[in-house]
Amino acid sequence: MSTVDDPPRVATSDQPGSPAAPATPAVPAARGPRRRAGRALTVLAGAWLAFVVAHRLLSGRWWLWLAPELTPPLAFVAVPVLLLALAGLAGPARGRVALLAAAALALGAGLSGLNPAVLRTPPPVPADALRLVSWNTTVWNETDDADAFYASLTARRADVYLLQEYKPADDPARRDADLARLRREFPGYQVAARGELVTLTRFPIVGVAALPADPPPGSDWRTDYWEVKSLRTDLRIGARTVSVYNTHILVPLDLSSPLRATFYERRREFFQRRETQYDALAADLDRNPLPVLVAGDLNTSPAMADLDRLTDRLTDAGRAGGSAYPTSWTIAGQRWWRLDWTFVSRDWTVHRYRLRDARGMSDHRVQETTLSLDGAR
Repeated sequence: MSTVDDPPRVATSDQPGSPAAPATPAVPAARGPRRRAGRALTVLAGAWLAFVVAHRLLSGRWWLWLAPELTPPLAFVAVPVLLLALAGLAGPARGRVALLAAAALALGAGLSGLNPAVLRTPPPVPADALRLVSWNTTVWNETDDADAFYASLTARRADVYLLQEYKPADDPARRDADLARLRREFPGYQVAARGELVTLTRFPIVGVAALPADPPPGSDWRTDYWEVKSLRTDLRIGARTVSVYNTHILVPLDLSSPLRATFYERRREFFQRRETQYDALAADLDRNPLPVLVAGDLNTSPAMADLDRLTDRLTDAGRAGGSAYPTSWTIAGQRWWRLDWTFVSRDWTVHRYRLRDARGMSDHRVQETTLSLDGAR
């Protein structure tokens, strides 16, 4: 029997009916949220790395990957850099998140469109340097004032013009009138035109070839438009002959509804057409012993593997540009990424490369390149 002086009894596990309360370890209040953040960031970093690996494996190889190929190129740097910045919030998983993000950055940095040579000083421009202009005119001057359109061309004062998207529809009279005006606006220049591609040059043209197929003489304009996506002109510059390729590769895919069967049929068709166009261009480059220059609207972002067919063979003239992130395609006044390119063989030295405003006459900026032919002087 206890008295008031006895200490109170404490229930223990030895006393039936009086279970002891389990000991609860003290947990810092922030550990739970950090663990959840760590799991979420690990999943995100792993998913992004998986996407980059898949992109490296499937880009340019599988027609269903055409839509993922439209990922903004800068994302291949921006996303892993953001994940690296957030890794400190991942608690115990921060090392894993950082490792996954770093791997994605290493694999994707070359797809970003950043110009690593932006700080390099190009060689000085010699007095006899060649000025090249390449421009997707966006259906020529169909929606522009014709006088302003031609004035913008002549003001460039280029030696060679490579113009894409000349679209006279099916009106032969309009085509003849446009070409006649070109000759009036550019006296002394020679003109080569096939389908949507027009090349103007003050150097003599000694050969012309259409790729990937050269329709027979007399074919209608629409046939030429679909079949001719690179127009090669061989020019005589001083004592040497060079090849200039005016190129407009087909868009990756149309923007019709994915709920319609034609959407997937067209996607496969566009993929196959692009493959044919790129393969024909690459094959012609491989068998061409002359100094070469390729320029135009390739409808190919820096993140798309189709571009490898040119970067494996030629040098991007954009390395001589003054922008860390060159962009050539605009929508509603906003610059997105680069679709227009100029590539040269090692016979050329590029002194300057600029992307100029088209003054509302096209959704593509104008490529201006100043270069010289090595050994020509």
